[in-house]
Amino acid sequence: MSAGLFALLDDVAAIAKLAAASVDDVGAAAGKASAKAAGVVIDDTAVTPQYVHGIAAEREVPIIKKIAFGSLRNKLLIILPVALILAQWAPWAITPILMLGGAFLAFEGVEKVLEWVRPREETHETPVVLEGPEAEKTMIAGAVRTDLILSTEIMVIALNEVIDQGFWMRLGALVAVAFLITIVVYGVVALIVKMDDAGLSLSQRPGAFAQRLGLGMVSAMPKVLAVISVVGTIAMLWVGGHLILVGVHDVNGLAAGHPGWAWPYDTVHHLEEEVHHALGAVGAAAAWLVNTFFSALVGLIVGSVVVGVLHLLPIKKKH
Repeated sequence: MSAGLFALLDDVAAIAKLAAASVDDVGAAAGKASAKAAGVVIDDTAVTPQYVHGIAAEREVPIIKKIAFGSLRNKLLIILPVALILAQWAPWAITPILMLGGAFLAFEGVEKVLEWVRPREETHETPVVLEGPEAEKTMIAGAVRTDLILSTEIMVIALNEVIDQGFWMRLGALVAVAFLITIVVYGVVALIVKMDDAGLSLSQRPGAFAQRLGLGMVSAMPKVLAVISVVGTIAMLWVGGHLILVGVHDVNGLAAGHPGWAWPYDTVHHLEEEVHHALGAVGAAAAWLVNTFFSALVGLIVGSVVVGVLHLLPIKKKH
């Protein structure tokens, strides 16, 4: 009896160790997948604050919270099931989807660059808070729809990092990514949009240091948003171009006998390795910058082509 009990305890201990190892593996896979999706995360963080521009201060956080819950629903109820089905029965479709998503990100990046070069005339819209609850619901629904595109990119990039894992590992990693990315993005957005309120509160305190700090925070807010917008645009071009660059190389593996498909990625990768070996201690960082530069260049070229094609098509844009 005691021998059987000890054997059972050994089995339980082994299962516990296996479970702990599985949790560690899921965490590691989720971390790796999240890191690969960082560029789209930056873009997501840059895009979201515009939805609460002109909103009453007391409605900013509740609106961000609603958009965050909508984003989590997008990831868990729409994107996750489709991603798992693709991984299980059509893994070959992931690379073309990533490339299409990369082309879309590159297009969006070029559109933003064109807005810097040729700014549109400002339109003075009525703040959503004055239009009523229905306008607020419409604005939140629009933000959640936009998030669906960015969240799809994030989840598919994450899926591509764990595609070789088993079903449960993929599921655990993608669920972890969904929660982690949503919390990070919308937590940062909430901090950004409340920065001016916190600064205003500090500026009204009696201490001179608190007042200077508060006024500095308020005056810095437009600059912070401008920097985030620039970083987000560069991230779109970089991530979009990288997805296309790597995708073309992977397609070459599917289309044997067409070495021409592989040369862009092979050229950049070769240059990256040369820089890495030549610069010693800073080689890794310099190699990353090389890859980032050429990926952004590819994104700029592809995005410009897409913009040009779309502008030639007889599509009327709503302003």
